[in-house]
Amino acid sequence: MSKIEINNVYKIFGSNPKSILPMVKDGASKEEILDKTGHTVGLDNVTLKIEEGEIFVCMGLSGSGKSTLIRHLNRLIDPTDGEIIVEGTNVMSLNKQQLIEFRRHKMSMVFQRFGLFPHRTVIDNVGYGLEMQGVAEAERKKTAMEKIEAVGLSGFENQFPAQLSGGMQQRVGLARALANDTDIMLMDEAFSALDPLIRSDMQKQLIDLQSELKKTIVFITHDLDESLRLGDHIGILNHGKLVQVGTPVDIIMNPADDYVKAFVKDVNRTKVIKAKTIMKSKENVNGIDKNNLVKVKEDQFIEEFLPQVVCTNANCEVIDKSGKVKGYITNKELQKTLTKS
Repeated sequence: MSKIEINNVYKIFGSNPKSILPMVKDGASKEEILDKTGHTVGLDNVTLKIEEGEIFVCMGLSGSGKSTLIRHLNRLIDPTDGEIIVEGTNVMSLNKQQLIEFRRHKMSMVFQRFGLFPHRTVIDNVGYGLEMQGVAEAERKKTAMEKIEAVGLSGFENQFPAQLSGGMQQRVGLARALANDTDIMLMDEAFSALDPLIRSDMQKQLIDLQSELKKTIVFITHDLDESLRLGDHIGILNHGKLVQVGTPVDIIMNPADDYVKAFVKDVNRTKVIKAKTIMKSKENVNGIDKNNLVKVKEDQFIEEFLPQVVCTNANCEVIDKSGKVKGYITNKELQKTLTKS
């Protein structure tokens, strides 16, 4: 069973959404429904599965429905129709108290605008969720300090949010989510308000943390490069419809329609495709010249090893962290990957 299942979810905003549902199911467009009824379609028959331990990225332009979707997972928004299953439980069946406990213990959220309490220090902000759970002060401060160290903010625990940069404030938000130790993290445009260099640094930090923690993360963004860098799988929304779900390479190499093609046409593939994604297993590679090989790590992006390959005209031997050979990338396969279709 998947960690999260979203089944045939519709969301219609307006005074009488249930009455509009048949129009949506009959295929009326978002524009037609707004024009005729004054209702807005937020989500249109969205179905997807999110697996345990992966980063699933939902992306699309403004108004595509991505933030609406993520807010259904913890029932900040209720669907007009459909079901949301988390670890086998239909969250629509939860009563008020069960929903409070579900939000406290199953899911944490990182917001675009940080959502920090200005009158609380860093350590008290990070420990806030634990405080709401009734965790004793000594224990929550210990946990909060561990997470502050994990996000690189040691020495700032007694500062107030106004004394921190935007990037540091977002680290506090991330530490707070980690402190709650929920299996699932929801990140809604979490890095969008940051400067490009800080944003890139936060992306790297999230990747590093995820390699250790293996949380299930649902990440919302409008930025394709960010999606491709972070996502194990990506879901692309357009006008409330889920138009494609796939791995980053699936999205780049096999766009489902013109909307997705427009997104990926200018992508620098060397920055978003990793060695492990395009390598062939040892069993599936024949006749490779093992006297002319460049060793690359499986999580390296192509841009990191491409110059050496070009200079030596070598094939690539892909290794894991322990140095074990996982597979090979031939020159031919590398050229095929980098050629835009």
